[in-house]
Amino acid sequence: MSVDKGLYFLPLGGSGEIGMNLNLYRYGGKWLMVDLGVTFGDDAMPGIDVITPDPSFIAENRDDLLGLVLTHAHEDHLGAVPYLWPLLRCPIYATGFTASFLKRKLAETDFANQVPIHVIEQGSRLQIGDFDVELIHITHSCLEPNALAIRTPAGTVLHTGDWKLDAEPLIGPTTDADAYRRVGDEGVLALVGDSTNAIKDGESGSEGSVYEELVKQIAAAPQRVAIACFASNVARVESIARAARAAGREVALVGRSLWRIYESARENGYLADLPPFMTETDAGYVPRDRIALICTGSQGEPRAALSRIAADDHPHIVLEEDDWVLFSSRTIPGNDRAVGRMQNQLMRLGVKVITDRDAPIHVSGHPCRDELAAMYQWIRPRVAIPVHGEHLHMTAHAELARNCQVPFQIVPENGQIIRLDLPGGPQVVDHVQSGRWAVDGGRLLPVDGAVVRGRAKLLWNGAVVATVVVDRKGRLMADPQVSAPGLIDADDPGDELADDLIEAVRGAVARVPDKAPEDEIAEAARRAVRKLVNQRLGKKPVAQIHVVRV
Repeated sequence: MSVDKGLYFLPLGGSGEIGMNLNLYRYGGKWLMVDLGVTFGDDAMPGIDVITPDPSFIAENRDDLLGLVLTHAHEDHLGAVPYLWPLLRCPIYATGFTASFLKRKLAETDFANQVPIHVIEQGSRLQIGDFDVELIHITHSCLEPNALAIRTPAGTVLHTGDWKLDAEPLIGPTTDADAYRRVGDEGVLALVGDSTNAIKDGESGSEGSVYEELVKQIAAAPQRVAIACFASNVARVESIARAARAAGREVALVGRSLWRIYESARENGYLADLPPFMTETDAGYVPRDRIALICTGSQGEPRAALSRIAADDHPHIVLEEDDWVLFSSRTIPGNDRAVGRMQNQLMRLGVKVITDRDAPIHVSGHPCRDELAAMYQWIRPRVAIPVHGEHLHMTAHAELARNCQVPFQIVPENGQIIRLDLPGGPQVVDHVQSGRWAVDGGRLLPVDGAVVRGRAKLLWNGAVVATVVVDRKGRLMADPQVSAPGLIDADDPGDELADDLIEAVRGAVARVPDKAPEDEIAEAARRAVRKLVNQRLGKKPVAQIHVVRV
């Protein structure tokens, strides 16, 4: 039986959405995975903080999975590894910093010593089955970001990962433009690339300019100053630290992920010339005008440091009137409400909030249109496949590629298997299962499954729970016991809904024929209470009726 020698691309996460990247390439019957990330829950999914891609398809085919290559250490590119690796059990390839960061995350699992992590040098080239993978340095808001030139006998794909063009990245080298031109000169079948800023004209800006503004803002702060940023942006952390030292302030890291990133960076030779950071415990003893706090939680994550500080719920850090908070970050789409809520809480405390709308204290880590055009001029692919973006961003990316004279463009959806090497251009040749899983404690649940949907329904509609005791004929032996969490105010004895629910259950039971089975009695009562609540409140509660026959 001959082996299929076509080259295929399959996204299972990160296409049509920002975050949760999981991309697969297939050649010669074998798969290579690039990135395995998470996204985060919102108000529509109560109790769910982390969401992963559904890896069912590749988990079922893991005998043909050669390995996972990580482009960089952002959560949306590696955050799912601690949750999903036991289903995949494949080797992982990463540069030193990314490997260090991942190992610290895996240390919290019970399978850390089972994961084969191969540390590879930036700029190196390795053979994984029939895939010849070259790591090419590029700039991004993270240490050691890489694009991947994936060479196969059917053609070469440039998988960009997250990137930008930064002439002054502060940490690490600038983008190796000559290497990209070299790959382009060899001939590239397809470019699979970042679409996050494809609707924005111009360029994304430089970390160097952010440092200059941070110096001004921190020096101007009258009392405590806290700076929220993405923990993985080590260049930003260094910029904040240097700006704070220039203003005569000590610097503390507040949040576990910042310490994890800091330790990983030091382990790989970064931040070596910075004085040690203070802990959040010690920071409280420093005069207010002599401390700068670098905090996690720029996206309003409820358990992160800044959210707890804003809610006056942090065990060590307090912010008050005349303190400043600088948001040296952008708000990821979907996090607007959580960030706005946190900023309002801070302002109620008398804290001055400064964002990138007020001062140039943040630049994006993703390419705007001029940078995308430069990449296409270097690579000159036959096919453009936008990923890492919502449909709006991906469509704009495809249009830009068309204007850059790329012959074929295809906007993918998660679960589509796309053959890349066909003479007439790429084609969707199959669909596989895709979707989202919610991390709920120690288990993984489908986001569209009964548990998560039921929890959301309880959040928005409340519940009615009733216990009914009947005799053999189905007649009530006592008053129904009814509770309605989220619908009845137990502290308000004048709430008529409680009495009316009891009467609704009583009437429903009375109308059921004698000797009706318990499930028929329960269904009649369930319909009655849902009808009553819908008429009174316009809600359709979850209703559970327990029938006991004696």
